[in-house]
Amino acid sequence: MSDHYINASGLLCPLPVIRTQDAIKRLNTGDVLDVQATDPGTLLDIPAWCRVHGHDLIRVKDEKHTFRFRIRVC
Repeated sequence: MSDHYINASGLLCPLPVIRTQDAIKRLNTGDVLDVQATDPGTLLDIPAWCRVHGHDLIRVKDEKHTFRFRIRVC
């Protein structure tokens, strides 16, 4: 389990990505952030955002319309 978590459930893109970006700005390199979202667009948008910004996407989990992402800040 990570020390940092945001719940973006019920928000439509781009809000889950914006919330993720805002949270990561407050973290240190090596910190891990867990993100929960319900917008299916996040399955493409959050991994793409991580690639563009150089963060490690550790895990993506699809749990029946709830999507969980674990991101290591780089």
